[in-house]
Amino acid sequence: MAALTIATGTGNWFSALALGVTLLKCLLIPTYHSTDFEVHRNWLAITHSLPISQWYYEATSEWTLDYPPFFAWFEYILSHVAKYFDQEMLNVHNLNYSSSRTLLFQRFSVIFMDVLFVYAVRECCKCIDGKKYNGFLFGLMLLSIARLFQKRHMEGAFLFAVLLHFKHIYLYVAPAYGVYLLRSYCFTANKPDGSIRWKSFSFVRVISLGLVVFLVSALSLGPFLALNQLPQVFSRLFPFKRGLCHAYWAPNFWALYNALDKVLSVIGLKLKFLDPNNIPKASMTSGLVQQFQHTVLPSVTPLATLICTLIAILPSIFCLWFKPQGPRGFLRCLTLCALSSFMFGWHVHEKAILLAILPMSLLSVGKAGDASIFLILTTTGHYSLFPLLFTAPELPIKILLMLLFTIYSISSLKTLFRKEKPLFNWMETFYLLGLGPLEVCCEFVFPFTSWKVKYPFIPLLLTSVYCAVGITYAWFKLYVSVLIDSAIGKTKKQ
Repeated sequence: MAALTIATGTGNWFSALALGVTLLKCLLIPTYHSTDFEVHRNWLAITHSLPISQWYYEATSEWTLDYPPFFAWFEYILSHVAKYFDQEMLNVHNLNYSSSRTLLFQRFSVIFMDVLFVYAVRECCKCIDGKKYNGFLFGLMLLSIARLFQKRHMEGAFLFAVLLHFKHIYLYVAPAYGVYLLRSYCFTANKPDGSIRWKSFSFVRVISLGLVVFLVSALSLGPFLALNQLPQVFSRLFPFKRGLCHAYWAPNFWALYNALDKVLSVIGLKLKFLDPNNIPKASMTSGLVQQFQHTVLPSVTPLATLICTLIAILPSIFCLWFKPQGPRGFLRCLTLCALSSFMFGWHVHEKAILLAILPMSLLSVGKAGDASIFLILTTTGHYSLFPLLFTAPELPIKILLMLLFTIYSISSLKTLFRKEKPLFNWMETFYLLGLGPLEVCCEFVFPFTSWKVKYPFIPLLLTSVYCAVGITYAWFKLYVSVLIDSAIGKTKKQ
């Protein structure tokens, strides 16, 4: 993404880069596929073979439909193309079905839908100087951002509303959209000091925005409201019974919290402060489990994570309201909302870090400070996804791709900000270089130790905790930067 953002001086270069990435994806078609492959095959089968009234009730597979209705309809449309590849993939009872034609369909449909992502990146680059269907969804988000930069607010609002009904994880950044649209679109003028001119409030614009959101929501949820199935839909979209963390801890605050609880448990047992009979066996030997019961520290509830998340995003929302700083201020607030939700949310998926990395990449070409934060965040965030590609054939591919991206991003941003101070201090450099020994330890040393059988979770735990430190540092550094810039802006106006 940084490469796309920085190196789009000419249309020819951008087209060549987009084509190269597409060809690279084609080369990776035969490689490992995760459980997402079966997830989407099952959703294709559900939407194709069952009436809409059963979509959110069907539970033959453990991978039940748990995305909003627009994505369900998207799968429905794809299924009518999929039937020409292999009709058997559309049988709900064909669990874990994986024919070569099914594989080709899923790979090529993802690559084709990434056209939207490429277009959205190009639009964003015009505004800023300088294997699921995630590319398609990120494309919608970037396109909505581009429209807000272009002051096409209604289009931006419409695209984001559509995006929410494709994948509800984007609720993480909804506060940034809501506050920015209210502040910069519904209020049509500011006072000389930058504060709101309250008399400029436009009821027409508020009603227009509300109508857009209402119509999109009605189109998405209306059929299920008519069937009296909204509670069932929401129970699938927000499965609070799944536990605080995924099987592999997302590298956030709760990973550090879990690790601290384990350390305190070990110390407590050594010093005989804890009774071994009262400690759940899973919490100390099986490692990374979804239903994690803390031993020493208080167990965390969904309400606690919600409160922590709201507290974490509030300062950025206040800055956006009282010191908006235009579209770039919105982009910083959006990134902080995404990062804060990743840091403190309930059952956060590790891939959710991409929701913060993408908008941060747009900011990275504007200021050296933002470039530094982006490089720390993207390097750590991308490395944290390595455990998702755990088979041997993908090992050299993921390492080489990350090295290529990281080296190019660092060299490009260093060139862009060559007249400013170094992008990293000694501590940041030391931390990023530490990812190398961590990879060697987890992939090449640990498998040959006696701990592999007794403590198989250690590589995942080390990766999660180490990356959590870097992502937490990037989040804190970005927040400090936003608050300082807001204070400086206020001083200048005075």
